[in-house]
Amino acid sequence: MIRSDVLKTLIPLISDHFVVCNIGLPSQELHMLDDQPTNFYMLGTMGLSSSIGLGLALSQKQKVISIDGDGSVLTNFGTLPTIANNVADNFILLIIDNGSYGSTGDQPTYAGKKTSLTAVAQACGCENVIECAAEDCAEIMEQALTGDKMTIIVCKCESGNIPVPVITKDPVTIRDRFMTALRERNAQ
Repeated sequence: MIRSDVLKTLIPLISDHFVVCNIGLPSQELHMLDDQPTNFYMLGTMGLSSSIGLGLALSQKQKVISIDGDGSVLTNFGTLPTIANNVADNFILLIIDNGSYGSTGDQPTYAGKKTSLTAVAQACGCENVIECAAEDCAEIMEQALTGDKMTIIVCKCESGNIPVPVITKDPVTIRDRFMTALRERNAQ
């Protein structure tokens, strides 16, 4: 399975949740597969999906899922100790680890070599870290969504991309519709 296959298996589970999605092809794939006002697409900042998701989870009560890639987590390595030291039990970080920088040409990452993001997250102090194969990701995500514990899922999958159109929505529109959906859900 490649990243887009993983996303397809997750859509029935995450469509009703607040999702902050990684820059580039992951956001484009999610947008093409299941565009929702509850999806916040990163259009220009690599490595900050997990940081934005954590801040969002800490500031309100809804479950927040950040979908990040191994390359982005490696780019913003400070995110893992920050997550470990600022626990938000309504936060799920899904790291789709395909061992490559998928959006820039599938160059290999260190996670595709010797570096284990699972071990790094645990060494940073993250307490509920689960590594799984792509085929098991939906089951692990479902468990995380029904639980009340901050969870980091490291989903190992194959490298590869599908052709997707760029997101033509204006970044302000993406932000505003996401904030409106969040405000309305928190008011219920």
